[in-house]
Amino acid sequence: MKNLIRKLIPKFLLKSYHYKLALLGAVFYGFPSRKLKVIGVTGTKGKSTVVEMASKILEEAGFKTASMSSMKFKIGRKEEPNMLKMTMPGRFKIQKFLRQAVKFGCKYAIIEVTSEGVEQCRHKFINFDTAVFNNLRPEHIESHRGFENYRNAKLKLFKSARNIHIINNDDENAKYFLEIPAKEKWVYGFKNPNAKVQMPNQIQNPNAKTIFAENIESKEDNLLFQIQDTKFQIHLLGEFNVYNALATICIGMSQGISLKTCRKALEKIKMIPGRMEVVLEKPFKVIVDYAHIPDALEQVYKTLNKNPLICVLGSCGGGRDKWKRKVMGEIAGRYCKEVIITNEDPYDENPMEIVNQVAEGAGQKAQKILDRKEAIKKAIDSAKPGDTVIITGKGSEPWMCGKNGKKIPWSDKKIAKDEILAKISK
Repeated sequence: MKNLIRKLIPKFLLKSYHYKLALLGAVFYGFPSRKLKVIGVTGTKGKSTVVEMASKILEEAGFKTASMSSMKFKIGRKEEPNMLKMTMPGRFKIQKFLRQAVKFGCKYAIIEVTSEGVEQCRHKFINFDTAVFNNLRPEHIESHRGFENYRNAKLKLFKSARNIHIINNDDENAKYFLEIPAKEKWVYGFKNPNAKVQMPNQIQNPNAKTIFAENIESKEDNLLFQIQDTKFQIHLLGEFNVYNALATICIGMSQGISLKTCRKALEKIKMIPGRMEVVLEKPFKVIVDYAHIPDALEQVYKTLNKNPLICVLGSCGGGRDKWKRKVMGEIAGRYCKEVIITNEDPYDENPMEIVNQVAEGAGQKAQKILDRKEAIKKAIDSAKPGDTVIITGKGSEPWMCGKNGKKIPWSDKKIAKDEILAKISK
């Protein structure tokens, strides 16, 4: 029904509707962001992890902090899971959340900002103090009608945040974000720690700060890297999490927090729910991850491929980004010894047709099991000592979304744990 309404109503009327709704929400709750330092995090991958890490750093420094991500809503110590199946909620929900943060006495609020949320004006009438860009990869291309439009949606956050900009200098799209003026710029990366930041002449900024990671080591159960004379050890997997950590360190340092405090906060994080989350260590590993685009999926497999991989591959969601289905199947076929392709949020599409499209890329390795629970069971039953079972696509999401808006309660982690116990008890 929503898609039909979007097709029937002219685009300029929809834009006006979204804008006025954003204004109404801000007025109703008294423009709460004016009493907070709001940090917006955008990009394709890692937004939730950056929000979680940044919250820990600010709290370690003694600040009351609120955060809103695809995983959860948190104000101070009180938190609740995000059950909306929306990374960036509606305008009234966001403004109400910010109002509650003010009432609790928070100084900071950290919010995931999505391209579709921006296109629907959900970022409007929020006084963003800081904007963070972590990376950009093809996603939502069909709904945005091209990668350039997708990127431009992300850029709108930076145009609305004029104080501090934090940018991943290693991403090939960094130049577009660097071109937008700000009072203070921070850039991070680690491909070339000796390089100076190259900014367009018209926006040369003497306040630009650089944070580069050196001596990066990816261990079996942690990551090691160094910034200046401070050595970090974080208990997460995947080199991509160094980038996420760097973004959050820049957030901390831009607020006057020391590297030592940043290190102390990050070392306390044992896992991020549904993000390379280890469910079982031995005799074989079982890991749950949110990866749902080709680049993220390949990075996960590269991180884990020291051991033989058995993958449960989601079907990429119905009604969007159909281009990536065969690509993700091909990546799984290249890295994994067993490829089990299953159902994942088909919405109004035929789930078996989606599975078949993914299987086309995986070739002869493809095993098609439509029932996701049965697919996870098959993977765990097949696992031998030394193997790694990697279940991707849903992470910590609490629902499976089907036809006509139907939502089925879901947890990849719980199902994996149940099947592990069943296998052990045999």
